[in-house]
Amino acid sequence: MKRILFSSLIALAAASASAAEYKIDAHHTNARFAIDHFATSTNVGGFYDLNGTMQFDAAKRTGAISLTLPLANLQTGSSHFTEHLKSADLFHAEKFPEMKFESTKFKFSGSKVKAVEGNLTLLGKTHPVTLKASKFNCYPSPMLKTEVCGGDFKTTIDRTKWGMNYLVDVGMSKNVDLTIQIEAAKQ
Repeated sequence: MKRILFSSLIALAAASASAAEYKIDAHHTNARFAIDHFATSTNVGGFYDLNGTMQFDAAKRTGAISLTLPLANLQTGSSHFTEHLKSADLFHAEKFPEMKFESTKFKFSGSKVKAVEGNLTLLGKTHPVTLKASKFNCYPSPMLKTEVCGGDFKTTIDRTKWGMNYLVDVGMSKNVDLTIQIEAAKQ
């Protein structure tokens, strides 16, 4: 009986020890958007120097992501367009200086991460989104000397759910494609 109890405690301790904390690598993490511009072209931009944390346990098929997207780090390649996006017409960066994604569940297909469900906060409103993984992997980083995990995720949101209605009434698309690339280093 003692042997079974001892073995169970060791197995439980090993399982608990396999959960890992990761810090978002700001140099390899970004969020980009693309939106149709009156069926003529596609407007694009991105958020860089993001911060946050991730927990991941491949054996238990669990994970969590907390990602902050500072609007000060929005870039489009055009200072005029970037400043307009930050204005009250769209992201209203003065009142809402950051967006946030908080996961609620990692979804797996076998041992592979296939999606991350969570909540996106934008313009002071929070709604659920599902980020579909096109890839996810962990590897021993030769530069950071620790395990790095991450992947590429995509979703399409209806921006009007968050109250971003600029030009929708005259034909601008309400659907925005989001691509989020995350890499996080084990702590």
